[in-house]
Amino acid sequence: MNGTQEELTGASRFRPGWLLLPASVWWMVFFVMPLGILAAISFLRPGSPVEWSLTAGNYGRLLDPLLLKVFLRSLVMAAAATAVCLAIGYPMAYFMARQPPRLQKLLYFLTLIPLWANSLALTYAWMVLLRSDGVLERGLRWAGAIGPADDLRLLYTPASVVLGLVYWYLPFMVYPLYASLEKFDWRLLDAAMDLGATRWTALHRVMLPLTMPGIIGGCLLVFIPALGNFVVPQLMGGAKQALIGNVIQERFLSQPQDWPLGSALAMTMMVLVTAAVWAYFRYAREEHALG
Repeated sequence: MNGTQEELTGASRFRPGWLLLPASVWWMVFFVMPLGILAAISFLRPGSPVEWSLTAGNYGRLLDPLLLKVFLRSLVMAAAATAVCLAIGYPMAYFMARQPPRLQKLLYFLTLIPLWANSLALTYAWMVLLRSDGVLERGLRWAGAIGPADDLRLLYTPASVVLGLVYWYLPFMVYPLYASLEKFDWRLLDAAMDLGATRWTALHRVMLPLTMPGIIGGCLLVFIPALGNFVVPQLMGGAKQALIGNVIQERFLSQPQDWPLGSALAMTMMVLVTAAVWAYFRYAREEHALG
């Protein structure tokens, strides 16, 4: 009896919150502290690389027309990549969800294959395919689709940047879409069509609203990293297609360095991303409450 009481007393002293300690330490050391340092640098004056005097002028410098143009280009590129991923990913996830369970697992496994290889190596592979006199252009010339002297100029264009972003992030669109469609009750489509709805109307009025959390989640998983990506624009877009991630990288690594401006850009991007994620969770919570 006493042994049982001691076990109960020991169990009552144990707090499940202690299980969060390792993750909390990791989060503090590798996220909160670096973010705090970045926030502090954003309020310093530019120097070599900084001067230890406070100013809020770095955030005013973000209104520079050149930076606003780059930011707008980043939004357009990220939105275009997200739209293409959604247009490709939704039919893929729909097809996967309609298959038998064993085939679903196989198809889900196959979507992971692009993530096995190094993304930088895959980007270089796309450069080999798209460059002038590259594999794609030679294939079209051999097939007679273009003339011997034609140059398609596929690389270093906005389209090539969007293509690279889509290739990087398409699996991250498919995962949440598949999760939503896997739980979807397909009898609802049959019921809608029995009531006179066409197949397209049933898909548009029944399935899309019920899978909207997956759509929004997939769009966030693609749009947020695409907005800050600097590898694909640098390799496949060239200097004329630089995005905001390239500007942040250059302010820290290129000469002349401007850490305060790069930090202000990074903090502004962090605030915008946080606002987008907060809006998503609020929408998901409201949808769950209504459901």
